Amino acid sequence: MEYVAFSVAVIILLGLLFNRVFTRARLPGILGMLILGILIGPHGLNLISKSIMDISPDLRVIALIIILLRAGFGINLESLRKVGMTAVKMSFIPDVFEGLAVMVASHYILGLPIIEAGILGFVIAAVSPAVIVPQMLSFIERRMGTAKGIPTIILTGASVDDVVSITLFSVFLGIYQGQQVNLLVEAIGVPLSILTGIIGGLALGLALVYLFRRFEIRNTEKTLIILGAAILLKNMGDLISTYLPIAALVGVMVVGLVILERMPETGLQLSEKFNKVWIFAEILLFVLVGAQVDVRLIFHVGLLGLAVITVGLMVRSLGVLLSLRGTDLNLKEKVFCIAAYIPKATVQAAIGAIPLAAGVAAGETILAMAVLAILFTSPLGSLAVKWTGERFLEVERGD
Repeated sequence: MEYVAFSVAVIILLGLLFNRVFTRARLPGILGMLILGILIGPHGLNLISKSIMDISPDLRVIALIIILLRAGFGINLESLRKVGMTAVKMSFIPDVFEGLAVMVASHYILGLPIIEAGILGFVIAAVSPAVIVPQMLSFIERRMGTAKGIPTIILTGASVDDVVSITLFSVFLGIYQGQQVNLLVEAIGVPLSILTGIIGGLALGLALVYLFRRFEIRNTEKTLIILGAAILLKNMGDLISTYLPIAALVGVMVVGLVILERMPETGLQLSEKFNKVWIFAEILLFVLVGAQVDVRLIFHVGLLGLAVITVGLMVRSLGVLLSLRGTDLNLKEKVFCIAAYIPKATVQAAIGAIPLAAGVAAGETILAMAVLAILFTSPLGSLAVKWTGERFLEVERGD
């Protein structure tokens, strides 16, 4: 018999407890929720219903949609205009640097064939908006680093970073499976998918603004309408992507930005609503990410795997510094940006097992590396962002 309600209760109550205990111990709350997921997941005490684990990918996508909507409601269009080109560079240069570095390192250190190493490289390279976005929104609320638009650079860059990673992961997986991959088409596909995602988000955002102005709707209902519409946008994007590349999750972020720009007062009120929804979504996301983790796999790659991930992070850091060349950021602020691009979680949990399921010879190694990347970089990155942000970001003074 499936105890779905019991599982949900366990996730909520213990998730809140572990989050609070780890926060009180001055450790990232997400570390507590990840560990909880490992403990009560199918590879631990098995307290989470199989029915919940079966829909876990969908639940994690919904949580990711919530965090991207929050990101959109937290971005000021004027700030985005100021940092536009820097955000563009931050969206792909660090990712490509890290993916290629992990590819080369895993080829020589782990002995993977070069194509399988490429698959691994872009599983690992994706940064985690779910870890980064809440912290960046916190800095924006406290006006830390906002004079130079630093949190906005990270918010937008990290959200698009995933599109680049998943596209290049698909390219290497296609090559491995013997598919005819046109690299020029794939290269064009990345900016095209981002553009179509922006257009889709813009259209949906304007439609919602019209709806909210035309009818008297309570903010709680608006929140649910936006969330439902964003989920539909993601589902439609998945269907359309067979014929036309579309980064629907980028579009989700644009929805929040459009509503905030067209209806500033309503946008701020809705942002508060989504902050409250995120309390539940965050628990669900990170506990379920942890539940996907089989810690025993880590022993499959051991210290050599950690060395590969470390090499990737070091080269990613060089990519961040290159992206920030020509800006007015000082060295400490650049170090903060490097720290913000460390955490991995959601994408690794989502695609880490795909190569194994697809019959890739190194599939188990790739999954083990995805697990190790989550457990190593999520808490490390979260701590690094908190520590460097509090010390290195300047508070913008009011008029």
